[in-house]
Amino acid sequence: MKQWEDLYHYLISHTNRLTEGWYATLKKGESAGIYASTAAENVQLLKKQYNKLHRYFFQIFSEEKTTSAKIFKEWVVELASDPGYLATPIHEVLKELYRTRDEYMKLVREFASLHRGEYSQEDIDQWNYMIIDTMDKVTTLFTEEHNRILAKNYQAHREMIYELSAPVIMINEKTGLLPLIGEIDHSRAKFIIEKTLKQCAQKNIDCLFIDLSGVVAIDGEVAQRLFQLHEALGLIGVKTTLSGVRPEVAQTAVQLGLSFNKIPVTSTLSRALNYNPENL
Repeated sequence: MKQWEDLYHYLISHTNRLTEGWYATLKKGESAGIYASTAAENVQLLKKQYNKLHRYFFQIFSEEKTTSAKIFKEWVVELASDPGYLATPIHEVLKELYRTRDEYMKLVREFASLHRGEYSQEDIDQWNYMIIDTMDKVTTLFTEEHNRILAKNYQAHREMIYELSAPVIMINEKTGLLPLIGEIDHSRAKFIIEKTLKQCAQKNIDCLFIDLSGVVAIDGEVAQRLFQLHEALGLIGVKTTLSGVRPEVAQTAVQLGLSFNKIPVTSTLSRALNYNPENL
């Protein structure tokens, strides 16, 4: 705003001082992620980012406030997706942003002291309110975007793990093996059905061995999913055989009243390979 032009220029003229002072008092040994690095290129990047934060932030006191707000928001979103900040605990980022907020308010007090009598207490209170309110918005936006990116990355990693955990391995031209390992929850069971059907169709498989020797536990719904997989594969002409059902899984199936009578079952994969009619 025009009546605060002197304050704006005073703050902008001290951006480097703010950054250097902030970094000098950063407790690097107690910090984590991007704040703990002492590599020259990382320190330079961090200072550059904070300098940019100051320049964008101080626009709230200028006539360009409205036009710069959108750019500032875009920059905060971009910062939240930076690998260095994604690898930094969110509380560490917020702590440093709030520490920066306090430095802004100190600088405002310094400016008011240098211009004693030129500005009312109401002006000073309004400056402080604007700093607090804007920083609250910055931290909220940063946290929301940071969490959104982390959730997106988590989902991508989860899907990649699912992809790797449901491979149909070709044994010969028409026979495949689906080795299942680890815990199978409802979402993974659903993925296994979809992925297995797709792979069997693409590879023209006639016979599929589903090996459960690496599965330690299943519940009723997951067992039902296995039945669904067996039936769905049958509809596309694929014969299935279960192997390696562990005692714990068998016990759970009995307790739940589940029956594998409709699905050929062998105790081990080697027996399935030796005795399945498709391989004779």
